[in-house]
Amino acid sequence: MDSAPSLTHTALEIDEALRRLKGLVHRTPLLHSRLIDERAGCRVWFKAECFQRSGSFKARGAFNAALAGLEAGDRRGLVALSSGNHGQAVALAARELGLPAVVVMPEGSSPVKVAAVRAYGAEVVIDGVTVLNRERIAADLATERDLRLLHPHDDVLVMAGQATVAEEVADQAREHDFTPQLVVVPVGGGGLLGGMATSVRRRLPGCRVVGVEPATGDDAAQSMRAGRLIALAEPPVTAADGVRTLHLGATCWEIIREHADAIVTVTEAELAEALWWIWSRCKVVAEPTGALALAAVLSGSGGAELWGDRSGSAGLTDIVCVISGGNCEPKQVAGLLGEYNLPPQESA
Repeated sequence: MDSAPSLTHTALEIDEALRRLKGLVHRTPLLHSRLIDERAGCRVWFKAECFQRSGSFKARGAFNAALAGLEAGDRRGLVALSSGNHGQAVALAARELGLPAVVVMPEGSSPVKVAAVRAYGAEVVIDGVTVLNRERIAADLATERDLRLLHPHDDVLVMAGQATVAEEVADQAREHDFTPQLVVVPVGGGGLLGGMATSVRRRLPGCRVVGVEPATGDDAAQSMRAGRLIALAEPPVTAADGVRTLHLGATCWEIIREHADAIVTVTEAELAEALWWIWSRCKVVAEPTGALALAAVLSGSGGAELWGDRSGSAGLTDIVCVISGGNCEPKQVAGLLGEYNLPPQESA
């Protein structure tokens, strides 16, 4: 297997992404809640990518990859495969850059995400599409219609765009006069974690970078333990629909195993509790996937893999959790919280 791209090489790609994205994506806020700080036992900062254009961090990678293609003279239309957020981001980028777009989405995808992709002007291909066949269908469409495939994560240009999340975190931490000891990131295909881990290594030396995935979809955690890429046999059953992937991208995996410290898992109940805290105490609309990072922090899931050589959060002063997106229906959140009897009685 090829070795991971060098940090210097990837840093140059991140710098190019920062240049391309200037004025096209939002500099999302870094938030925190006193009540969540008390619950966690340290100061928890939230990088609120739910306020990003198209409602998630995916806009960064989509715009960067699309613009890089245009700079290289490639004016073909775009095709993407997505459970929703990447599709919305590609549809938005295509509309603003004057390109046609087709998004391949599995049947059963979130209706609000499907509607948003169409509202941005992209064609949606959904009939007969599953998580198992969507990559093949997208590749076939790219060949048949002469379209450029923008993979949701396994693309160095996409990862470089996602890395700009960590670039902003480093700048904002300095502005708020703190140094994060831990950055926690949701992980599905690995584009966000791979990009951010690379950026953290150069901007926040000494800071741990940990990915979080649902316990029902622990392919990335298995891969880290085994030291090789492991895939699930079928899509995981989880409320976190943004990470229902079968495996990390091959390129993402090489970067993650080089630059990330660990990957931990959380249960659906832990995810639901974290989502309640974000909605009720931060007053922020986060989709279930966006609560994965806080779920790990509040539950301490992973133990030493999460905290490193510290004994829980008590050894930390500042943690950054990425809220990766906010594209969901209220009934989706209400259903998840109701299933686990949230809010807790003592906090109702």
